[in-house]
Amino acid sequence: MAVGLGTSMWSGVSGLLANSTKMSTIGNNLANVNTVGFKGARTDFMDLMSADIGTAAGVKQVGRGVRVGTVVSDFSQGGLETTSENLDMAISGNGFFMVKQKSQVGSNGRMLNTGNSTNYYTRAGDFSFDSDGYLVTPQGLSVQGWKVDQDRIDSSSAAGTVLSQVPVTGEIQDIRLTQFTSPAKATSSVTMVTQLDSDTASENIRTAGDNYYSAMSEQWNGTQSPAMPSTAYGYQSTLKVYDENGSPHTLTVYYDKITSANGKDYWEYTVTCDPSEDGRVDSNGDPIAGTETAGLLMVGTMTFDSSGSLENMSAYTLQASNAVGGAFDNTQWAAASVTNGYPVFTANFKSVSDASFTDSPNALNIALNIGISNKSGFLAGAGGGTLLSDADTASDPDELVSFNPATTSVNSTVTTSYATSSSTVFSSQNGYTSGLLTSVSVDADGILTGTFSNGQTQKLWALALANFTNLQGLSRQGSNLYAATLESGQGTTNRANTGIAGSISGNTLETSNVDLATEMVSMILTQRGFEANSKTITTVDTMLSEVIQLKR
Repeated sequence: MAVGLGTSMWSGVSGLLANSTKMSTIGNNLANVNTVGFKGARTDFMDLMSADIGTAAGVKQVGRGVRVGTVVSDFSQGGLETTSENLDMAISGNGFFMVKQKSQVGSNGRMLNTGNSTNYYTRAGDFSFDSDGYLVTPQGLSVQGWKVDQDRIDSSSAAGTVLSQVPVTGEIQDIRLTQFTSPAKATSSVTMVTQLDSDTASENIRTAGDNYYSAMSEQWNGTQSPAMPSTAYGYQSTLKVYDENGSPHTLTVYYDKITSANGKDYWEYTVTCDPSEDGRVDSNGDPIAGTETAGLLMVGTMTFDSSGSLENMSAYTLQASNAVGGAFDNTQWAAASVTNGYPVFTANFKSVSDASFTDSPNALNIALNIGISNKSGFLAGAGGGTLLSDADTASDPDELVSFNPATTSVNSTVTTSYATSSSTVFSSQNGYTSGLLTSVSVDADGILTGTFSNGQTQKLWALALANFTNLQGLSRQGSNLYAATLESGQGTTNRANTGIAGSISGNTLETSNVDLATEMVSMILTQRGFEANSKTITTVDTMLSEVIQLKR
């Protein structure tokens, strides 16, 4: 009897111990109800080994109590709370941010401290940049990611191709800002899309044999102000561009209708800059600035069909073999070179040597996009590849260079010639002055993008996310951190929004996934369980007292 009662008492004790552990879990959950990225847990019980006893019905079993079977972490998604900090991040879906002790490099480029090589994992995205430029947790651990491959981005942009995702380079490493300025970039492409009034007439007297297709360009005089007489054109549009040092310059494109013939409209256009800013030299090495040709960068024509849609164009620039500053001479103008399908010109704003013609080795060319392109370049007209005066004799557009219609591409935004007033539909360029880093933000793909004071943005880093097959095997390390174990495995790394990895929300933090109502109900049940087990102990104690009293 005494042995049986003792066993009963220890069953009650096991209940007290198990419910105490469960209450500790509940208390920890409640304590972290407002902890960023916290994942709650629950305590599951299992019974102890039962004892065999003999009964009239044979051998039966009596339980010996309870013990803690496991503590299960709840990795369900927490709520998303919007914040005012750009570097606050939350993962929506699977994955953990990777962090580790940051490495330190001396001024000589050598590693001073390789840091603790252990990777930790967290759902708390309350990050910031420290004084050394590292993206760190509140505990100073460096967030991990890949560096964006800016060279591939630039190459793709220059080739006009679209990348399926932002390219990265190298291995996963500490995310660190080392570039706080955006260097100036010279303009290499301009887009000038206009609507030209088809009902207007030419502002110039165009006579066959007298520069019929370049009558407006012939009016340009870089020694006068204004260089282009206001009576020489029907419409003009301006655009600011930048040289390699970031200094701004103004490009002006002039337009004048040539004629309407055979159901088509023909327009002349001229691309110019301030004559005093023209840094080119002629074929003799003499400065073009100060001459009548100064500031005249490209001349050409546009051909519109009967509906007003642009179907072809010509473009001419000064050729290196015989260009001499002076009055306009169409024999000095040859078919423009083409880059990625668009005709190019150069102004050599900084007067760089060997950079005055588009085929010069140091030339910084600017491509002109009016809405059509042809990567095969211009075909020579009946008059050859130059703007010859004898080509103008017949006033025949076939004398001009042109694109092959079969291989010409028309953009969605293109210059038109409808019966409405002339206007600039769209204009842009890709150059800019230097700027300072003003902010860093993150997108859904985990790409950290820097914004600079010059209005430019640059993709800097891609966050690395880790995921595990057995999340229950992760070891809690405190400070919202987890460590991998043999049970969890080392996990797999991936970029946000790729594979099973979730997306990133900027200006957002993931809140604790602890449900207060659930925990309060669980607390009540645990309290009652503890009370019941304590009653078992006090009841057994009373029964033992009765046994002791038997000897009287």
